[in-house]
Amino acid sequence: MKKRIVIIGGGAAGFFCAVNLAKVTTDCEVIIIEKSNKLLSKVRVSGGGRCNVTHACFDILSLIKKYPRGTNFLKKLFHHFNTLNTIQWFEERGVKLKTESDGRMFPVTDSSQSVIDCLMAEANKYSVQIMMNREVKEIAFQSKQDVSSFNIAFSNSESMQADFVVVACGGYPKSTMFQWLTALGHTIENPVPSLFSFNMPGNKMMELMGVSVEKASVKIVGSKLSEEGPLLITHWGMSGPAILKLSAWGARELSEKNYHFSVLINWTNRYNEEQLRRDWQSIRIQFAAQKIGNRNPFNLPNRLWLFLLSESNINPEQRWADMPAKEQNKLIKNLTAQSFDVKGKTTFKEEFVTCGGIKLSEINPNTMQSRVFPHLYFAGEIVDVDGVTGGFNFQHAWSSGWVAAKSIASDVIGKSE
Repeated sequence: MKKRIVIIGGGAAGFFCAVNLAKVTTDCEVIIIEKSNKLLSKVRVSGGGRCNVTHACFDILSLIKKYPRGTNFLKKLFHHFNTLNTIQWFEERGVKLKTESDGRMFPVTDSSQSVIDCLMAEANKYSVQIMMNREVKEIAFQSKQDVSSFNIAFSNSESMQADFVVVACGGYPKSTMFQWLTALGHTIENPVPSLFSFNMPGNKMMELMGVSVEKASVKIVGSKLSEEGPLLITHWGMSGPAILKLSAWGARELSEKNYHFSVLINWTNRYNEEQLRRDWQSIRIQFAAQKIGNRNPFNLPNRLWLFLLSESNINPEQRWADMPAKEQNKLIKNLTAQSFDVKGKTTFKEEFVTCGGIKLSEINPNTMQSRVFPHLYFAGEIVDVDGVTGGFNFQHAWSSGWVAAKSIASDVIGKSE
């Protein structure tokens, strides 16, 4: 009788596991179960519809530093399948990747459809079955006469048997939504959002919507949390890589603050306040006869420069040489440590990511198999691993899906020989 392998979740990790598994276990049934009517939805929207497949980070010790949670676990996982393997896997199937200046890697087509088409083609080639609109309600483990299996019950009252189960359904925003997994005896690390923008309702800064700074420094007041990188001013507050990285590293701490905190922005990135005060006189002398509004020595967007002058009570028509000491001090402070109050968060586009999930000590990182039940596996965001923005969450999805597939295939093939 054919072994049946059920993969719960039609996202990146689930599909990658399914197609790699079906390729080598041709005498097994490989079935993807998806609760919605959409497949690979995060792949489709990632990177503005281009799909940020992975990141050009090829040293495992450097790579694991991009994950606020799960570094020791990933160190073992990535020894089996890492960035180089991902690039090779997709290129062997006709999806060539390119590297952008910030290290993010995209298909040369600049279209997520290339990745989706590739995965769908592999699924069709190796006869992966796909069942949509089926939400798992319960998984029951059964063991009789040294033969173990699972009974999977769906919310529509249907059910099916499986010899192996891979849970790759993504993260959940609430711990209560993991109940069907805690019922199996697994422990859940409480989920909280991991990638989000900062809301600053009522702040005049939002008049600068669309302005971006190439390299700013952001620090959470009263915390050790700080990041630097591109920053984008939006109609609700601040976003961009600097903010998103900070939100990932501070996911739990900021949740405890109920997303009410203050940030200090260094717009110059080159100077701290003390250094700028020391160099200020030479800057004033250099541009003494020029209007302050016309001469911006910090290479900031003009709209932002004029905003900072306004916030410092400085007339942009005034000459550098005539700047009063009080206003000068205020401008230095605003350039290097301008304070903003954050009152809430906004999910980054449609790329919802959570930290939390299945406790890592309950999963073997070399196989992705549950330490609680044999033949139960996990892949992707359902486990307590999350990365900063830039392709790292997809890399974890590919790696965990591939390792789970290899482990199941080894078990199936080994028993059939």
